Amino acid sequence: MKKLIEKWNSINLVIRILCGIILGAALGLIARLASIEEGMSFIGILGTLFVGALKALAPILVFILIISSIATAKNGLDRKFGTVIALYLGTTLTASILAVCASFIFKVKVTLIGMGGLDQAAPSGIGEVLKNLLNNLVQNPLSAIIGANYLGILFWAILFGIALRASSDKTKEVIGDLSRAVSACIRWVISLAPFGILGLVFTTVCENGLEIFVDYGALLALIVGCMLLASLVINPIIASVMIGRNAYPLVFRCLRESGLTAFFTRSSAANIPVNMRLCEKLGLDKNMYSVSIPLGATINMDGAAITIAIMALSAAFSTGVQVPFFQAILLSILATLAACGASGVAGGSLLLIPMACSLLGVDQGAAMQMVGIGFIIGVVQDSLETALNSSGDVLFAAVAEMRQMKKEGKSIDGILYGKNTDEA
Repeated sequence: MKKLIEKWNSINLVIRILCGIILGAALGLIARLASIEEGMSFIGILGTLFVGALKALAPILVFILIISSIATAKNGLDRKFGTVIALYLGTTLTASILAVCASFIFKVKVTLIGMGGLDQAAPSGIGEVLKNLLNNLVQNPLSAIIGANYLGILFWAILFGIALRASSDKTKEVIGDLSRAVSACIRWVISLAPFGILGLVFTTVCENGLEIFVDYGALLALIVGCMLLASLVINPIIASVMIGRNAYPLVFRCLRESGLTAFFTRSSAANIPVNMRLCEKLGLDKNMYSVSIPLGATINMDGAAITIAIMALSAAFSTGVQVPFFQAILLSILATLAACGASGVAGGSLLLIPMACSLLGVDQGAAMQMVGIGFIIGVVQDSLETALNSSGDVLFAAVAEMRQMKKEGKSIDGILYGKNTDEA
């Protein structure tokens, strides 16, 4: 058994995940065509267990790693961290402006009938979003960990880390041991990712088939097009300018090793352990990425900003509301701020659509119908959104570090071309 496990782990993780995707899609189609979904439902449990394990460990991992990094670090967070925050917010705003421009070029309209109202309560304005963010910041630390509130986890972990800097070496050693133990558990879970992805793909294909998106194809195509443009053109250009080199090797690696798993888990929070592991493989500074990666899961929301802007403008066009371009640019700023309040779970950005619609003067009934459409196309929309968001977390953390390394006269080839790789 030990040799079998070692042989399994020796295969490249991406190849194993691709095999899981293909097998999951094939089994899902067979079950759907043969109408035996219930008889094969046990396969889908693999996906539920995988995502559940990641979500369960991620808050503990973030809390322990941040405390350990700050308590044992010789120097505090430097200018790299400020660069990361600027990149996260800047690219989110850029993605939102891209979505607004694309929406005005391709004015997509949808039929807003027969959807009915939705029970979820949407924020009434940006003030409520900011209020919620501040309330989450000071939530009880135990409640923050249990509820996967990463703003609260970050806040309290930083405070505890600073407080423990004055502790004894033995205490710091215990904290370090805890950090390594949690990291080891994460590696074990990630090694089972192919089975989890298999279950997730199986469930998706069984429930939706391959032709679910015909009715809202134009809207979905616009969202997907903007997300692909952001991930494959806009973000690589920004990264290349920041480091003065061609950033595509790093971009593709982030998409392959982070974006691929995020696409199927559909949760930035669940993908935090995957991103932590990738940062470790890239050889990034642990003191920096242990804070920036969970922060990115909260404020680096390119995909969410695109979704909010496009869905809100589509609602306006569909209901005959005239939207001046200047007002749409204001919408992009609002979408950027609102996206930072989007939950790190599947569909977290959709309930912010009514708030954006209110800025445009769109009826709230129509806005909530757009939310319903969002859930229909969410199998692809939310998957791509999460892949764009999560892969960007690692990309710009690495870009900030490489920019600092260049200023110090150090080589960045190890990070840029993956020479630090040690496949686990």
